[in-house]
Amino acid sequence: MSDQPEGIHASNVTKWFEAHVPDVATPLTFTLIAGGRSNLTFRVEDAEGQAWVLRRPPIHHVLPTAHDMVREHRLMSSLGPSGIPVPKTIGLCTDETINERPFFVMEFVEGHIVRDTIEAEKAFDVATRSSIGRHMAETLSALHAVDPDSVGLGDLGRRDGYIERQLKRWSGQFAQMSVEGIDHGGVVERVGDELARRVPPQQRTAIVHGDYRLDNVVLDDRGEVRAILDWELCTLGDPLADVGLLMDYWTDPGDSTSVLLFSPTTAPGFSTRAQVLEHYASVSDLDLTRIGFYCAFGYWKLACILQGVYARYVAGAGAGDRGSVDAFPAQVAHLAKLASEELEATP
Repeated sequence: MSDQPEGIHASNVTKWFEAHVPDVATPLTFTLIAGGRSNLTFRVEDAEGQAWVLRRPPIHHVLPTAHDMVREHRLMSSLGPSGIPVPKTIGLCTDETINERPFFVMEFVEGHIVRDTIEAEKAFDVATRSSIGRHMAETLSALHAVDPDSVGLGDLGRRDGYIERQLKRWSGQFAQMSVEGIDHGGVVERVGDELARRVPPQQRTAIVHGDYRLDNVVLDDRGEVRAILDWELCTLGDPLADVGLLMDYWTDPGDSTSVLLFSPTTAPGFSTRAQVLEHYASVSDLDLTRIGFYCAFGYWKLACILQGVYARYVAGAGAGDRGSVDAFPAQVAHLAKLASEELEATP
């Protein structure tokens, strides 16, 4: 058995695998998958090379409404039969004597998770890159077209007032996650208040992923979406919140509003942000006139989330990926500024 990584009680989890996963061959190897700064995601490989994914909450400093493994497992299990590309769930463990927190196990989906331009250029030629934006838009529209009641998710959350509730939730979590010595001058609070004043009417209720972006999907060699990952923020609500956030992450070459330092979508061949939005509009009946509001909301929500991640790291809940933490306060301020500028440009 490999050395026990932080966040995994290897002997206990191995016994759980032997009891719940067919044809598993011990010993197991547990490896933290790079990129996870919230829920911890591990690749689990057995002695015969079979692989699975294990998801669990952060080590500690967990907010009461966050990191719900039971909920995330339920979402993926419910959406699988509907044709939405999600990994197949294998099992759920709610016995906290096993690994301190609940966890679930799902299949390891082979494919490409593209996090920067180097990975994008290595994985796909220019022609394939040009199709990824369309596939991303079509997959998101398909998710938004799913009737929550038809897949047993009608009780996932309230159907009305999604943006208002999100503003209240993230404002509250931002307030709880203050860090001594870090002062953003109230800009996050001011932007939150302005967003609350300008909430558009919700056109319809849909299953909202909450963090739909290029590095939260697995792509096949043709650039099509094989699996959508990281469902922890999913609920019922306004589908345009997903579209706005996708726009925030989809950086054009030379764009000064980049959320990511080395955004993969700046590689040659990728659709522009405007083209991805046009792809979504072509397969959706939603009115995108006020998409700027949702882009502003996305930037603001990211600022609140990043503040929470930073606070957990300061408190010691890292488990591996500890790079660039010192830059987080500046990134929170940058995101809040982007949200403010987007609001100013939106009618």
